[in-house]
Amino acid sequence: MSYHFDILEKQEALLRFSKFDHDVAWNLGCAMVQRAKEQGIVIAVSIRMANGSIVFQHLPEGTNALNERWMRRKFNTVSLMESSSLRATFTVEAKGESLQVHTLPEEDYALCGGGFPVRIQGSEAIAGVVLASNLYHIVDHEFIVDCLRDFLSCPEAPAYPFTLPE
Repeated sequence: MSYHFDILEKQEALLRFSKFDHDVAWNLGCAMVQRAKEQGIVIAVSIRMANGSIVFQHLPEGTNALNERWMRRKFNTVSLMESSSLRATFTVEAKGESLQVHTLPEEDYALCGGGFPVRIQGSEAIAGVVLASNLYHIVDHEFIVDCLRDFLSCPEAPAYPFTLPE
């Protein structure tokens, strides 16, 4: 399990922005939508500032309000745990805990992949959150990482080792 944590921590350490504002969020969101179209996948994307304001959101045909609700829950998890929602999930599971142990209602938080913190180089503060929903949760996570790897020109950011369950 520590190998998986190491990869997720390395992704968060490497995938950092030199600056992050509404224009950067818009450009990233557009790049994510374009990538999804090129790959022929249907995925909802949302980019929010640390205060929760939505600065980019796209719910293509085949997604719906449920995806938006999942992204809101993933945003809350990333904001509270200050890590990707996938790393938060593994952290809670490794401790044998649950949302209930921390009195976190499931309607407000989600233990699954698909939320990634935006950090500025040299800072640990979260400037925003990139979100995705509609695929298997680890695939949501890796879609975000793949997009960030290209957008930030950071080929050394590792991929999470994953194969879809049959």
